[in-house]
Amino acid sequence: MKTALLLSGGMDSIALAWWLRPQLAITIDYGQLPARAEMQAAAQVCKELSIPHQVLTFDTSELGSGDLAGTAADAHAPASDWWPFRNQLLITLAGAAALRAQCDNLVIGTVGTDSTHRDGTPEFVAQMSKLMEVQEGGLSVQAPALCLTTAELIVQSGLPTELLAWSHSCHKANFPCSDCRGCMKHWEVLEALKMTPHELS
Repeated sequence: MKTALLLSGGMDSIALAWWLRPQLAITIDYGQLPARAEMQAAAQVCKELSIPHQVLTFDTSELGSGDLAGTAADAHAPASDWWPFRNQLLITLAGAAALRAQCDNLVIGTVGTDSTHRDGTPEFVAQMSKLMEVQEGGLSVQAPALCLTTAELIVQSGLPTELLAWSHSCHKANFPCSDCRGCMKHWEVLEALKMTPHELS
């Protein structure tokens, strides 16, 4: 069995990279504002772990809304960082790359607290996996941390502080804005881990 990881460069996917040591990591620049920092974080982690790293670029910025796109959130948005069908799009693109690399599984970094979005629920993950499995290639989609919080995932994975330091969580920029849901989650996770920001520097 060969596994690919959708590696965003955030805390969750970096912890999964350390924990699972996939045979391939795939990072996607889909036009999000913090893409450069996410690519840098993902590349550094792959270098440290000797994981082959593939970067895909598809500019879908015209479809985005909210913090990640630098616009007002769409009228249907459940939160400020909403990008319509983002996880469905990213899983599809990463899945195509994973199949080309002869992978059987695609792992995504969804955690238990992501269920504020429909595409962060167990139902969504199950349906996406079912959809991919009935198509050519039979790729499965897995979210091993679906029942964990980010802090629990980091502890479970044994992720060292020096790799956690590379994670990028901000939704608005390539440097932490300290004013978005991503940055707030970052600080909350550090607090749960009893860490301070300077410990990551």
